[in-house]
Parts: sequence; structure tokens; C-alpha cells
Amino acid sequence: MPPVLPARLPADAAGAWWSQPWFFPAILVAAVVLAYANSLGTPFLFDDLGAVQHNATIRQWRTALSPPADGSTTTGRPLVNLSFALNHALHGDNPRGYHALNVLIHAAAALLLFGVMRRTLDLMNGGVGRGLPPTSPPLSGVKPDLLGFFIALLWAVHPLQTESVTCIAQRTESLCGLFYLAVFYGFARGTSSGRWPWLLLSVLAGLAGMATKEVAVTAPLLVLLYDRTFVAGSFAAAWRQRRGYYVALAATWLLLAWLVLGRGGARGVAAGFGLGISWWEYLLQQCEALVMYLKLSVWPHPLVLDYGTAVAHSPAEVWWQGLVVLALLAGTGWALVRRPMLGFAGAWFFVILAPSSSVVPLVTQTMAEHRMYLPLAAVLALGVVAVGRWLGPRAWLPLGAAALLCTGLTIARNHDYRDGLTIWADTVAKCPQSGRAQANLGVELRKSGRPQEALAHFARAIALPGPSVVSGHYHAGATMLELGDAPGAIAQLEAAVRLAPGHADAHFTLANALVAAGRTGESLAHYEQTLAIQPAADAHANLGVALMQLGRDDEALAQFARALQLDPALPGPRRHYARGLARAGRPAEAAVQYAEAVRLAPALAEVRNDFGVLLARLDRLPEATAQLREAVRLQPGYADARANLGNVLLMQEQVSAAIEQYEQALRLNPGDRRTQENLQIAREQTGRRR
Repeated sequence: MPPVLPARLPADAAGAWWSQPWFFPAILVAAVVLAYANSLGTPFLFDDLGAVQHNATIRQWRTALSPPADGSTTTGRPLVNLSFALNHALHGDNPRGYHALNVLIHAAAALLLFGVMRRTLDLMNGGVGRGLPPTSPPLSGVKPDLLGFFIALLWAVHPLQTESVTCIAQRTESLCGLFYLAVFYGFARGTSSGRWPWLLLSVLAGLAGMATKEVAVTAPLLVLLYDRTFVAGSFAAAWRQRRGYYVALAATWLLLAWLVLGRGGARGVAAGFGLGISWWEYLLQQCEALVMYLKLSVWPHPLVLDYGTAVAHSPAEVWWQGLVVLALLAGTGWALVRRPMLGFAGAWFFVILAPSSSVVPLVTQTMAEHRMYLPLAAVLALGVVAVGRWLGPRAWLPLGAAALLCTGLTIARNHDYRDGLTIWADTVAKCPQSGRAQANLGVELRKSGRPQEALAHFARAIALPGPSVVSGHYHAGATMLELGDAPGAIAQLEAAVRLAPGHADAHFTLANALVAAGRTGESLAHYEQTLAIQPAADAHANLGVALMQLGRDDEALAQFARALQLDPALPGPRRHYARGLARAGRPAEAAVQYAEAVRLAPALAEVRNDFGVLLARLDRLPEATAQLREAVRLQPGYADARANLGNVLLMQEQVSAAIEQYEQALRLNPGDRRTQENLQIAREQTGRRR
């Protein structure tokens, strides 16, 4: 029989650098940084738009704890919203800072998982002498620190975690995971040391978790089960020894209840009953989801950003997955009674997934990889402990190789996120039945200057069942409008507003298309509907332009004024307001508005041209000349600005300079009869002088 290797390092190695307390934590942090360094340049994607770019509440500290109640990622999650407000204050709209904080949160969560696992494995070996039986067989001389390290390392660099870390909006998952693990870490430290501040930290972490994501509701239950399994030995003993702690931990549910009930018991249009998916269909779909999650934990391919909103309509569609899930649930129940430590791993998996993967429909995503952020730890812990039992001290070899492989796969997966076009093309290739992915790929193609390809994907989104139909019609209409096909755009956008009457952007774009088609009178109703749904400066401004086209100048001026009240920094509405004032015979007021528009957007040649013309009418010729010269400098091919500059120069008897501007204007626009006439007048003046 070969000799058994010693469980502890020999005395002469006790001071070696690999045995220092900082070694494993430093490797964990370095591994996370290595795995996610190439994610920092990822642009805002998918849910990031609602969570960050379109989230007005993170722009000011006073609204940072009041996230929008629209069912977006931050709804009912004030601490996540506050973290985005911090990022916005430091980094504005630069996504690198947001990604860096996501990576930092993930690294901190990995450190907490290491701390929890090393203590848990020590308890499994009877390390605190509680009289409870150790695991059978014991961990064959493998130090709990080493196995705990590999559990945390594999969890930290596993490619299944990329969505939770690389997608900025999924900070909800990683930040909640951080607080969730802090609950267990504080409990483990508090019970092993007997110091109450650690238990207080555990309760405070639970409170923070409730303000981060609804999955935190399960933390008090799992802590009690952990206590019974690894510390106290029974529920009665756990309650008797730590009654006050559990009362305080359960009290954190009050915050979650207040956050949820404040929204009517649901997350707006994102989750809840009565949103088009029955609890039974959703539950059936979760049979497929749970089996897929387990498979991806072991074999993380293919990874998909968006699985869509599909559900199973009958048990026959998911019969074998349902049998697997029932068997695992039964096995977990048996193990909780007969093999509590093994049963706890199963409970960790199922209980944490229960809020998102049971009967409460999450209609915007019926399956999502980010839901495995915390449950993955249970799967990996079972695997690592099994390898440790099998190979003993030599377990570090396959576990280290697995960690290197996972790190490489995570780096490769993050490369897929490098831009919107790549990640959505990848998603469509792997999950073509996701209508939302089809629509989002179309949007990226449109942004990349490939509108015809975009229209093909919008058509596929329309053909697939689900909410993507509306998105497909809307984006197809917007693309057609950009291509100059106003009638085609109107048909698509009318379909969008018919299916979704509350779609403000569809009403707004439809109104723009009607104006482009010369049906300005019909556009008014859709501009007004846009404003009724979601007041916005651009909608007020465009309504004002339409009213001016219809000769309703006083109403138009009121709309421009309202647009500027909502957003005083917009130069476009201010320019229209100035034009309206000039047209209404109020040139002095118009000049004030033009001056402000030039200050806000000094590089807009069109604004300077209009301002120059108005100044000329006010007989402020030197100022008019300066504005028009700047317009020409900014846009040398601007024929109207050159013609207007010629007029102002001619008014100041700078005839030669005026002729030069007229001639250049006519080279750009040979058919301009008025400029031809003005050039003839200037030449005649030159002839008379001679």
C-alpha cells in the first residue's frame, strides 16, 4: 500500500509563501481580473439601456434610491440603482467604469465564497469538535482551505457567470450574490468565534440583499438550514441558541415586502401573474431551464444571451426534463433527512432558484443564465469535494486544469460581447427562435449601415410569436423611414401602435412618418398620444414644427416653449422656437433664442445661418457677417449660407467679396435663381463703379 500523504504541510514548509493567509485570496482576485479584463470595453447592451442609459433616476443623487417603476432591471431594487448613480457620477456614460465595478463586486463575492466554503468544509471534517459525524469518507487529508479555494476559483472564472458579470444590468445578480454570501460569512464567523458583531453584519447584509434583488428572500431560510446541518445539529437547537438572530434576520423580509407591495405585488410588466403567461406554462418551462442550467454548469456550451420568452404548453413537451427535476427534488428531500450535508447542496440549488424558476412568471425572460450565479456554487462544491475524496492531495492537478480551462472559456465568451453586432449575431445563431434577439440584431445592423439586412431580421422577429412582433414592426418602420420609404414606414408603425397602443416611440415615429408623407394633419394625434404616454422635449418640438406647417403658429410657439422647459439644453427646439418668434414678428426675442442656440451648439452651421439672416434683418450687419462666415467655415458646402453671406456683404458694399460668395454658392447649387439674380446685381454694381 502506498504511503498516505500527510494532511498538514511539514514544519519546514509552514512559512512558505503558498501557505500564507493572503495567497489564496490574491490568486482569486488575480484570476477574476484575468478572466474579465477584456470585458471592460463592452458597450451598453440589452437591459443596460433601461438600467443605465435611459434611467433618469441615476442622474441625480436625490432620486438614486427611487428607481423607475417600469419593470426594468432596477425596478424595486434601490441599492442597485444607487450603485449605478455612483458610476454615473464618476464615469458618466462611459461603460468602462460600470464594468470595472461589476468585476470588483464579483471578485469580492468570490472571496466571501472562499471564506464560507473553507469554514463549511472544516465543519464537514468535524473541525470544531461539535460531536457531529464528519463526512464519510473524510476528505482524505486534503486541507479545507485548498478545496474551498478551488470551489471559489472555479465559481469565479466559470464561463456560465459571464452574463452576470459582463452585462452591466445584471449587477442585480452579482450584487445580490455578494450580500447573500456576506449573510453566510457573517453567520459562519459569528458562530465560530462567538462574537455578535459578525452576526449583526450578517443581518445587515441580509437587509441590503432585500434591497438588491428578490432572490434574497431565501437567505434566512437557507441560513437556518445551514445552522441545522453544519453547526447546531437540529432546527430546535439552532432556534434555541440564536433566536434573536433569526428574528432579526426574518425582519429583513419587511423591507422586501414593502418594496414589492409598493408595486402592487409584481415587477410591473416584467414579472407577476396576469401578464400573458400562466403559472403552469411557466412552471413547465422551468423543467427545461433547470436541466439546461445543470448541463451548462458541467459543459458550458452553447452560452446564449437571450433565450426569449417561449414556454411549454403541455407536460409532453418537457416530459423527460420534468422526470429529471422530480428525481432531483426527491433526492434532495431524502438527503436532507439521511445525508444532510449532501441535501444542503441540493437545497441551495433549488431554493435560490425558486423565486425565478418556479411558478411566478418572469415574462420578459423565461430562461436566463444569470440566474445560476449563486446556485452554481452548489454544483461546483459537489464536484470539487468528490474529486478531493477520490484523488486526495493530488486533487489540485485536475482542479487546476479545470480552472485554467474555465478561465480561457470565459475570456473567449467575453470576446463575444465586444460589440452589439457580434453578441446578437451569436445569439441568433444559437437561438434563432428568440424574436427579441432577431430584432436586436436588426437594430445593430441598422446602426452599422446595413438597413436591408436589418429589415430581414425585423421580418423574422415579426413572424415569431411573442412581444418581439411589436418590436419588429416598430424598428422596421423606423428603418424604412430612414430609407425614405414613408408609406412603408407608416404601414409598419400603424401595426405597432395597433398591437401596443402604449408604445410612445412607435406613436412618435409614426407621426414623423406621416409628416414626411405630407400627411401633417394626421400626425398631430400621434404626437399628442406620444405626449400623453411619455412627455418628452423632442415630441413637443416636432409637434410644434407640424403646427407651424399647418399655420397654427401660436400653438407651435407654446409647444416649443414646453420643450425648452423640459430640456433647456436642446439646441433643436430652441432653433425652431426662434424661427417661430421671427415668423410671428418678434425678432428681438428670436435673436435671444438664436444666441442661446449658438451657445449650446456652436458647431451647428444651420443655426448660425438662421441667426445671421435674422441679425441682417435687424440691421446688425457686422454680427450677421460673423455668424454667416462661421457657418461657411463649419460647412463649406452649405450653399444657402454662402448666398446669405453674399447678401450681407453686398448690403455693406463689399461687392467683390459678395460676388465670390455668390459664385461659390452657384457652383454648389447651380439652379438657385435668386442667387443668380443677386450675382447679376453685384456685377452691375461693379460695372457702374468702373
